[in-house]
Amino acid sequence: MKNGTFKIENMSCSSCVAKIENELRSTVGVQNVVVNFATNKATVEFLPEKISLNQIMSKVDKLGYKTVSKKNINQTQEKQTEIKTLKRNTILSMSFAIPLVIIAMGPDFGLRLPEWLLKNMAVLQLILATPVLLFGAQFFKKGFISVVRSKSASMDTLVSIGVGSAFLYSLFVTGSILSGSPNFSSHDLYYETAAFLIAFILLGRLMESIAKGKTSEAIKSLVNLQSKTATVIRNKEEIEVAIENVQVDDIILVRPGQKIPVDGVVVKGNSSVDESMITGESLPVEKISNSSVIGSTVNKTGSFTYKATKIGSDTALAQIIKLVEDAQGSKAPIQKIADKVSAIFVPVVLIVALMSFVIWLLFGFGFSFALTIFIAVMIIACPCALGLATPTAVMVGTGKAASHGILIKSAEALQTAQSIKAVVFDKTGTLTKGKPKVTNTVSIALNKNELLQIAASLEKQSEHPLGEAILKKANQKKIVLQETSSFNSITGKGIQGTINGTEYFFGNQQLMITLTHSLDDYSSAFNKLEAQGKTVMFLATRETISGFIAVADTIKPHSKEAVQELQSQGIQVYMITGDNKKTADAIANECGITNVLAEVLPKDKSDQIQAIQNQGLKVAMVGDGINDAPALAQANIGIAMGAGTDVAIESADIVLIKDDLRDVVLAMNISKYTMRKIKQNLFWAFAYNAAGIPIAAGVLYPLFGFLLNPMIAGMAMAFSSVSVLGNTLLMNFYKFEIKK
Repeated sequence: MKNGTFKIENMSCSSCVAKIENELRSTVGVQNVVVNFATNKATVEFLPEKISLNQIMSKVDKLGYKTVSKKNINQTQEKQTEIKTLKRNTILSMSFAIPLVIIAMGPDFGLRLPEWLLKNMAVLQLILATPVLLFGAQFFKKGFISVVRSKSASMDTLVSIGVGSAFLYSLFVTGSILSGSPNFSSHDLYYETAAFLIAFILLGRLMESIAKGKTSEAIKSLVNLQSKTATVIRNKEEIEVAIENVQVDDIILVRPGQKIPVDGVVVKGNSSVDESMITGESLPVEKISNSSVIGSTVNKTGSFTYKATKIGSDTALAQIIKLVEDAQGSKAPIQKIADKVSAIFVPVVLIVALMSFVIWLLFGFGFSFALTIFIAVMIIACPCALGLATPTAVMVGTGKAASHGILIKSAEALQTAQSIKAVVFDKTGTLTKGKPKVTNTVSIALNKNELLQIAASLEKQSEHPLGEAILKKANQKKIVLQETSSFNSITGKGIQGTINGTEYFFGNQQLMITLTHSLDDYSSAFNKLEAQGKTVMFLATRETISGFIAVADTIKPHSKEAVQELQSQGIQVYMITGDNKKTADAIANECGITNVLAEVLPKDKSDQIQAIQNQGLKVAMVGDGINDAPALAQANIGIAMGAGTDVAIESADIVLIKDDLRDVVLAMNISKYTMRKIKQNLFWAFAYNAAGIPIAAGVLYPLFGFLLNPMIAGMAMAFSSVSVLGNTLLMNFYKFEIKK
């Protein structure tokens, strides 16, 4: 299975999206496809042995669209070119349409026109209207191609039929007037309607294009963070090179105030670095030898050299940009409603327009009256608003989240997060700092230094945070470690290994029970330690217990605050850990958590998540370790701490770059606000069409004598999409904060 992304040009509305998706889904070898109207991008999953990406793109081209491969996409340049072209055509069309409207409608409002102009009204209106239609030729071209190539209609088809009907009928009337027919006059002309519709629709498309560009501001700001050059030391000389020419293992010099070009590790020197643009952390981070540095962050005070470890698409910033782009190109489940409507929207509008035309003719209202109704219905219908309602809000929502250091991987995750009813936190490294310290050593068969020596020698083979604390303590005491053989990790219980011919076991109470060692004589001592929130680990041989070591881990600064905020929103909070009940309860009490799942083996964490889901609750799991990956995948939403393992981050739906659990609350708040905006947009889009089309069809005329002028219909259509986009862009002014 492979993934591919490409741009699609010439899409005019969400019905185009439905058409392309239906065509590709029926193609052999294509497993899934998502077309995003807001970004004009398609993302496909396909089997390379059955079809290539070029063949998929060719299928879209045959439908009448133009595809561009991802490597050739320059979004900023293309958007500027598109806006420039639309602006030019809009200004030129308005310069002809406005005089035409004044000439055609002025006499009805008391404007006195010269006699020669009144006599040549039809010809003059034709001369002014023709250039406007040429500036709007794209609508006729796309509308015609859509019908011919894909045997289906689009928004451009509606526009071209409505405007074309007005223009052609006016052309017929002009010929009749010039031939001396007494049955027609300049009042039967619709040139001003055709021209004004094209001009206003172009204006609407221009405003829509500008607004769509603003929804992707987050991506632009991230891209702009990237450094353009780097000072590389090669052959003992400082050379300034383009960022594209930096290689892995290059030694790079960074001076005060400069951006760090790529990711790497400090070799020499020290400084403080502002990482706020990546992590959202406001305070500068101190960097010394062997410290990791992130590309595009800003060096504040000192100079240092560092070795490049990740370049190009492998850097942290590039990965963040890719995650945000992927999320913005994905489709939220709620979008399916709009997709289903869009798929049948244009054919239904065509039928309504034709039926309205025929009905008013049958009621004896005349061809000109019926034509006015037909044009108004064709023009006021707007599937564009339906197509923009969801993806634009997703773009802004995921962009705002990224600016707060929250990476939401998909639109589906963004939608699901707002309905979470239970949050399960892993303990070590998530609720707690994950950097425990040895607080007590209790000797039984060995003295304290021997106890620490054996435990540290065993833990040297392990990667557990508690083991790191024991190793650090041994190093501080300058204890020489022993060679360990036959090392084995006992999942959820501890480790074993042989030192100087003796087999040792180091782990929790469950491991001691497995070895059938009685803990009764020591229960008072270790119970007291566990009541203080300390984790007690026992060292033993097969014959006897050698002693035990207590390690304490402290909660993170904002863990309690995050828990309280979630609880205030009616969300159930759980803590899950492999620690014993007493230690777990001590940490949980400190955080204000009452639902404690203790002594849970890594393989059983996902089962515990499922048990909560079986209560009818949507669950978010927050973790940072390898053993959290199955639970993160099982949860409705998996949330990984950015400082966690790659496996945990890969398994998660949301990644928190900062080590701040308040961002769990913030992610859910952003989700809730984004979904509120999506529902507002969809309501407006549906309500607009539900009310606009019947009014254009003349339902109010028998009761109130009100008939919608096609030009007013064109203005309403042009601004419907802009209204949806404007509502979405208001998200940029919303302050996403949690209670302090």
